[in-house]
This record gives sequence, structure tokens and C-alpha cells, in this order.
Amino acid sequence: MTHPKVKLILEVLLFVYTTSIVLGRLYCGMHGFFDVFIGSVLGAILSLVQWFYGDALDHFIYTGSFTAPIIVTLIILLLVRVHPEPADDCPCFDDSVAFAGVAIGAELGYWHYSHSGLAWDFPVPATTPFQLEVLGWPKTIARIAVGIVMILAWREVMKPTLLRLLPPVFRVVEKLGLSLPRKFFVQASEYKRVPKHLKDDDMMPSVSEIPSLLTSMRHPRRTRSVSVGPQSEADAYETMAYREKRRKEDASSFAANTTADFRGNLKNDSPGYFGMNTSDHSSDKPPISGLLPTPASSNVDLYRQMLGTDPVLYTPLTPNSEKAIDGSNSHRGSEDRRRYEKEEREMFSNLEKPRVRYDVEVITKLIVYAGIALIAVEGGPVVFDIIGLGFGKQTA
Repeated sequence: MTHPKVKLILEVLLFVYTTSIVLGRLYCGMHGFFDVFIGSVLGAILSLVQWFYGDALDHFIYTGSFTAPIIVTLIILLLVRVHPEPADDCPCFDDSVAFAGVAIGAELGYWHYSHSGLAWDFPVPATTPFQLEVLGWPKTIARIAVGIVMILAWREVMKPTLLRLLPPVFRVVEKLGLSLPRKFFVQASEYKRVPKHLKDDDMMPSVSEIPSLLTSMRHPRRTRSVSVGPQSEADAYETMAYREKRRKEDASSFAANTTADFRGNLKNDSPGYFGMNTSDHSSDKPPISGLLPTPASSNVDLYRQMLGTDPVLYTPLTPNSEKAIDGSNSHRGSEDRRRYEKEEREMFSNLEKPRVRYDVEVITKLIVYAGIALIAVEGGPVVFDIIGLGFGKQTA
């Protein structure tokens, strides 16, 4: 049983960690306020459901017939199917599919493991037998190593196998008119085979990526990459809209201030057009040459300037002829438009171009991640008993 103080410390740490994720997504501009707000509300609702009904649901699924996990699996598959189409080509749907696969594998694994005679029923059904005092550190470390090898081996074998075998099946399904195409995914009839070595899964590195991963851990500054600013076209358009809004607000504010200054100067009979000396004010702050900073600036500063957080500077016009005024306005307007167009091109050029994704990857991801969960909750413990790293058939 966990000590109350230890439990409290862990809960506080998890709360701080969760809050940092929410604030970090806002700070880096990778999500909007309503994104994190709705996500937090959903998380709170699910937590309450788990708090009040979690034990009853676990008992129903793990101790009942095979019908219970099948119903849960069908519900999860239905949720995958009705998942909303993303606004742009982002990995959000892929992440949801991976999560759904883990949920399916875990429910099936827990149900079967609870009926195997190897699991403990305390504190919940399907509990993996483990006592550090009995096993000791050598066997515990060996269990971890064996489990990691099993998961990596499963992924390395099953993913390329499924990507090779599933396209012909999908073509037959498509000919029968039973396919359910999704946006941003190429259908099997439009390609011959899925290329090897798809770099689409950062959650679970392949065996070939382990050396570079270890190198990045030893030298984090050499390979560290911080995602700041727009990450997709939808984010970029949102940034542009927000920046345009700020420009209009600054223009309105400037017009109101200059009108007030003009009226005050007329009342005080002070000299000067708009009551200001343009030669003095021009040296107060250097004009902004562009919203994008120099390469020496940080990524956060870059995104702040892309959003237009710096005030928009306006140079008051001198009372010249109307022709000179119109010509100056037209010239300055053209320069502003060219500068804004250049900034927009640079913004879109910095976006990571999404790769081509194939329809078979959805089912592949579901199967692979379901298998990973099965290995974690049942396959591993069964193998541990076979190779002498478990407890055998005993009760808690």
C-alpha cells in the first residue's frame, strides 16, 4: 500500500506536470485556449467516471465472459471511425489511433490474463504478480530488459509485414465499395506498395534509431529541437489572422491618439503639425524592418514577432500637397504589402511538410499498438513465468 505522504507528493508532481503541458502548448503557440480548455474538461470528466465507476467497470470486464471485452473493442473501433477529420494534414488522428490500439490490447489482455490463473485479484483483477523483496533487483532488471526486447521485436516484425500484406486486401475492399476513405490518406488503388522506413512514429523508435537516440541523450544540445510557432497550415492561417487583427487595432489606436493630440495642440496653440516634431520622434525607437527577427533571436521571440506583438509604427504625414501625400501612401502601402507577403512565405516555408500517408497505416497502427499493450499486460508476465522470472501460479 502506498504511503499517504508519498501518494500526495506523486499527485502534486503529476498535477504540476499536467499543468505545464497545458501552459506549454499555449506558450509555444501549438494550441489555442479552447483546445486546451476542452481537452482539460474532457480529462476531468473521464477522471470522475473512473473515480466513481472504475472498479465496477473493471470487475464487469475482467471477470465476465468474452462478450465484455468484445463490446469495449467495438465501441473503440466506432470512435476511431467517427473521429473528426483534421483541419489540415496533422498527426492528431494518428495519435488517436495509437491510443485506441493500446486501449483495445489492454482490455483484451487484462480479460484473458485475469482468467489464466497467473494473475492476482488484489488490489484489482488481472494484477501482475510482483514483489521486489521476493524477486530482487537482478530479476527485476531482467524483466524490464526482456519486456523492452519483446515490444521492439513485435513492432519491427509486424509493422513492415502488415504494410506489405494489407494493400491487396484494401484494394479488394475498395472494389466492393466497402472502403471508408479518410482525408489526407491515399487509398490502396492509388499506389502499388508502401515505401519502407516511414518516419511517422516518434512515440516508439525503431531499432535502427536507437544509436542516434542514445547520442541525443548524451549530447542533448546538439540534437535538441524546440517546436515553437505554427506547426501546420491551420496554425499559420490563425497566426496571420491574429496578426492582421493587431495591425487594425494599432491603426485605430494611433488614429484616436493623433486626433486627440491634434485637438489639444490647437487648443494650446502649439506649433507643429499634429503637435509633434517628427525628427525628434523618429529617434525614439528604430523602425521595424520586419516581423521576423535576426537568426540570433530565440524561437520564442520569433513567434512573438510573427504574431505581431510589437506595436505597429506609423509615421505622421507632413502637410505637403495632396499629390505628394497620395504618392507617399501608395509607395509605403506597396512596401508594407511586399514585406507582409515575404513574411507569410517564410512562415509557410518553415512548416514541416507532411509526408504521404496510406490508408493501410490506420489498421497497421491499431494492430501494432494493440499488440504492444497485450505484451505489456499479459505476454510479458507469461514469458517471465516460463523463463523463471515470475511467481508462478499463486495467490496474493
